[in-house]
Amino acid sequence: MTKKYTQADQVVDAMRKHGGYSTLGNLYHIVDTSHWATKTPQESIRQIVQKSPKIFRVQPGLWALEECREIVLSKFDLKDKTSKGSEVFTHGYYQGIITEIGRMKHFETYIPAQDKNRLFLEKPLKDVCDTNKIPPFSYPELTTRARTVDAIWFNKRGMPDSMFEVEHSTDMQNSFLKFCDLQDFNTRFIIVASESRHAQFEKVREHSAFDNVRNRITFHSYEDIVKQYDVLCLQTSRKGWI
Repeated sequence: MTKKYTQADQVVDAMRKHGGYSTLGNLYHIVDTSHWATKTPQESIRQIVQKSPKIFRVQPGLWALEECREIVLSKFDLKDKTSKGSEVFTHGYYQGIITEIGRMKHFETYIPAQDKNRLFLEKPLKDVCDTNKIPPFSYPELTTRARTVDAIWFNKRGMPDSMFEVEHSTDMQNSFLKFCDLQDFNTRFIIVASESRHAQFEKVREHSAFDNVRNRITFHSYEDIVKQYDVLCLQTSRKGWI
């Protein structure tokens, strides 16, 4: 008797062809669900990656096959979660996620030149963003300050709409100081970090030095960012649907 080829098998095969790992957003595009008997195939994919014993979570939004665990963790230097390599991967991963969200929202995306060769999965960030040269949107001393921001979304008029600092383990106060220097722009200031650092964010925000920007700097956890990424990937995968 021939074993039934299930939806879960199809997701596993798609990940296997993709090197044994994938973001959930990417799975929405690479899994052929045209013959699935469901009106919500993307929801089915989400449930499969969360429940299948053949799949494990690498990072929020990033999944891999158990059969490829050692290969994937070694590839991204994640065997030791406290290592420098793990920190570098995590920082580049969320810079890439933020950049892809910005592009799907039709912003021009910027990553600093010093990070252009940092990897988003296996792709250099310079190949993910629109530019690593800061647009001349203000005085040189201010654009020089903005040049070091981890990720920026620019609107169609070339002005900074949103600035993001990814704070994996470094001192959050430095990002607050950077945003304080750039406070005269009508720009959103966003700290992206693990939810475990939210209390630290609130403590830093209460410093009197940040009175003028306290209510303009917001915190988004890694999980928050990935949820937005997944939703946007879902929307783009449904283009052309009635």
